Order: sequence, then structure tokens, then C-alpha cells
Amino acid sequence: MNMHHLLDIEFEYNGQKQIITPVLLQDKHDMILVDCGYPNFMPLLEEAANRHNCSLESITKLIVTHHDMDHIGSLAALKRTYPHIEIIAHELEAPYIEGTKKLLRLEQAESTFNALSDDAKPYAEQFIRFLQSIEPAAVDRTVSSGERLPCCDGIEIIHTPGHMPGHISLYLTASKTLIAGDAVVIEEGKLAIANPQYTLDMGEAIRSVQRLLDYDMEQIICYHGGLFDGDVQQALHQLIHTYNC
Repeated sequence: MNMHHLLDIEFEYNGQKQIITPVLLQDKHDMILVDCGYPNFMPLLEEAANRHNCSLESITKLIVTHHDMDHIGSLAALKRTYPHIEIIAHELEAPYIEGTKKLLRLEQAESTFNALSDDAKPYAEQFIRFLQSIEPAAVDRTVSSGERLPCCDGIEIIHTPGHMPGHISLYLTASKTLIAGDAVVIEEGKLAIANPQYTLDMGEAIRSVQRLLDYDMEQIICYHGGLFDGDVQQALHQLIHTYNC
């Protein structure tokens, strides 16, 4: 039996309440976690998994949609605690996850630092130090667009760049479900582009949303917003129309 579990994790970050939604995919042979939150999130992940009668120890694979801090923060700790977990990421993301290239979000923060006001610089410095503290982890397997993992009756890798160059989304064929990562988010009940001011290539991000229309989707799960309640195709068309106007 194939299942997917939404691991809604509520927490406070910079004084604001936030929720992220990693996903657990389960079949007879595998337990796959998609993204793993900020650093020190293992207890929160364990608590969320336990709500679905699952445990982190049972995870066999961990798919990383991209290398932002809220998606890979606990990756190294998970791999250290459970070395049997196979880490999977897009081939373009692997060098950043493994630490052989500087995090693109860190490059972005450093390049804009001098243009900030004096009042903003202390917060930016704190953010830069936080990004520098993200622990790298080895990627066991790289994937590319169109590749199909045999788990859970088929998981198709969709390259959805824009937010990050190697960002991927996952299409679950059997349930016609898309795990979007940060390709899209839910804001006030509508699909939107994640943090446009931090999206590295807005044109690519819109083209990635356009690419999603090629898939027969009945559900879409966003890392920020959870399960979308509505007509997915219509919502994607509306999002594209908003940015093309």
C-alpha cells in the first residue's frame, strides 16, 4: 500500500509562527522523506512522523528538493544518526549540499550586504553567520529531469528551476500528486511564487510553473502551505496569468 503523509511542523522563527510541510512517502519497501527542515529539527521531525505511526529510523531515502536552509538544515544530522539513509538530489544541487560550492543563498546575502542600511546590517550579518553554519552532507545519488524512481509506484523527477537552479518537484504517478517543494507556495488560499525577492531567476520560475501544466494533477503539496484545496490546473493557470500580465 502506497501512502504519503504530510508532516506539518509548526515552530517560531525570528519571532513569527511558521509551518513547513515535509512529506513522508511509504510503500512496502521504502520510507522516503522529502526535505528535512532547519538545523536541530530532528525532534520536530520525529514528533511529526510519530503522529503517522512512523519513525525517522525507518526512513530509507531522503530526497532534497533544493539546498535552502529550511530544506537541508537537519540533513547532516539525520545522515549521521541514520547512515543507511540514501540522500538524493538533483545533479546541480549536489555541490552546494556537499559543501564544495558556496550556498547560493549565502552568495546572495553577501552580494547585497553593502547596499543595506546601517540598521539592517546587523540582521544581515546574523543571517550570513547562520547560513555559514549549515553543515554539508554527502549526496549518495544524483537525479535529473524526467528520471523515474521506482518507489511508490513511480516518482517522476521534474526539474523546476527558478527558486534555485537545481530545484526539483516530484510527481507521484499513482495518486496524481505533485510535491512542489518551493516551486509554488500557498498564500491566502492561492498558489504563488515563493519569496519573489529571493527567487534567483523569476523567468525560470514562471516557466517551471508552466511546465507543471503538462502533468495530470489532482493534488499539490507545497512545503509552505501544505495541501492545496482547489482546482490545481486552474490555480496554476491563474498564477501564470498574474505574472505574465
